[in-house]
Order: sequence, then structure tokens, then C-alpha cells
Amino acid sequence: MKTNLITREGYEALQQELDHLWREKRPDVTKKVTWAASLGDRSENADYHYNKKLLREIDRRVRYLRKRLEEIRVVDYSPQQDGKVFFGAWVEIENDAGESLRLRIVGPDEIYQRKDYISIDSPMARALLKKSVDDEALVETPTGKKSWYINLIRYPSAKES
Repeated sequence: MKTNLITREGYEALQQELDHLWREKRPDVTKKVTWAASLGDRSENADYHYNKKLLREIDRRVRYLRKRLEEIRVVDYSPQQDGKVFFGAWVEIENDAGESLRLRIVGPDEIYQRKDYISIDSPMARALLKKSVDDEALVETPTGKKSWYINLIRYPSAKES
């Protein structure tokens, strides 16, 4: 089951996607379907079939977004979080081999198209939570436990993500 938490930026991005789909994309595709249907025989009308399929996909995503936006809870930064890893934090970590990563812990709805975002539900995020700089986090992986050390914890200001 997915965690129902999201950052303010993530919530606004989903809201913008819903708004774009509903106010711009759907009316545009609906016009194309209407135009293609007006051409007559729909059985071999590729424009009609493609745009009907696209309309179904848009409607499915709109239904999902509306439902999801009602379920999720926005978590804003709180000064009490300073110095520890919590939801919304940017964390720089390093392993014994000297490899380093910069990750942000976010909700599961926010991780797509961002390689530097990880879900709060992931083993890495769970290992990092409540840790401080210089703490060791043991991450359970398919190949065994891996050690990561926390170098930096930062929370974004309201204007950055």
C-alpha cells in the first residue's frame, strides 16, 4: 500500500496535471473525436479510434488524480525537522566505496521522471529516516545489508524543489 503523503510541490504538480488534462487536453481530443466521427464510417477511421483511445486514457488519469488528490496529505517543512532526516529532506549520502548520492525523500506519487527522488516507502528512505549527519544507515538490499553515511541534510525553501 502506498503512503498517502506528498510534498507541497508534488501536490501542486498533480493539481496542475489534472487542470491541464481537464481544461486543455480533454477538450482538444474531444474536438478531434467529434471531427473524426463526422467523416462517416468509423470502422476504418484511424483518427477516430486513436483519439477515442486517448480520451479513455485521459478520463482514466483524471479519475485517478481526483481520487488521489482527496486521499493524500500535504506535509510541509517544520523547523523541528532540522538536523534529522524526515519526509521532504534532501540527503547526501556516501558508502564505503566512496560512491555518493543526493536524494530527496518524497511520496510515491512524486518519484516519476526524477532519478534523485525516492519514495518514503523504499528501503533506503526507511533506513535514513530520523538519522542525523554522520550517522550510518544500514539499507536492506537483495544482495544484503549496505552501509551509507549521511553527509548533509537539507530542507528546500518554499521557492525551490
